[in-house]
Amino acid sequence: MKGDLFSSDHMVQPADRPGMSVQNAKSIRYAVNGEMLARQGAMVAYRGNLQFERKGQGVGGMLKRAVTGEGLPLMVVRGQGEAWFAHEAQNCFIVEVEQGDEFTVNGRNVLCFDASLSYRIQTVKGAGIAGGGLFNSVFTGFGHLGLMCEGNPLVIPVSPQQPVFVDTDAVVGWTARLQTSLHRSQSIGSMLRGGSGEAVQLKLEGEGYVVVRPSEVTPQKEH
Repeated sequence: MKGDLFSSDHMVQPADRPGMSVQNAKSIRYAVNGEMLARQGAMVAYRGNLQFERKGQGVGGMLKRAVTGEGLPLMVVRGQGEAWFAHEAQNCFIVEVEQGDEFTVNGRNVLCFDASLSYRIQTVKGAGIAGGGLFNSVFTGFGHLGLMCEGNPLVIPVSPQQPVFVDTDAVVGWTARLQTSLHRSQSIGSMLRGGSGEAVQLKLEGEGYVVVRPSEVTPQKEH
């Protein structure tokens, strides 16, 4: 069989190491030897001896998800083999979380992660129910986190001298030691006259990085 489809650009080669790697711009490959976690329904192919099980959240987790709306439905992948993960042809990236660090990320952008990582769902500080009810997943431990994003994300440095303001519908995540609060950039009078469509942003202060997607999430595109 010949043709561009069967060129080395698309042909999968055996994994050269365990764990996750970027297969191409739209998918992540995970060489499983034990256990890992992934978004439910994100597996597009696998080979080897693997089992896929829905991860229960427990009563507390189910209630928290119902209240927060934070969508992070997970499955556990066990065994030995290779699996490929993707979601709606979104671009894929890998973040290495180091011991003692943490990375806050919107659940809709999580694709897969090492079992050595733990996560919790928490309210974004300064942006509680009164401010729109923002909730994210905070990852800690040591390991790799596979993320997805529509388009190529913007990674913006944050410094004590220069805080960054991001649209709450566009933010993907941010690093530890950043403080968050809601910032209103539009006066009440302007809002009553129809507004600019950019009334409230998430303000990040401190030192670190914030990741932003190149488009806002609409209700029809929430995952």
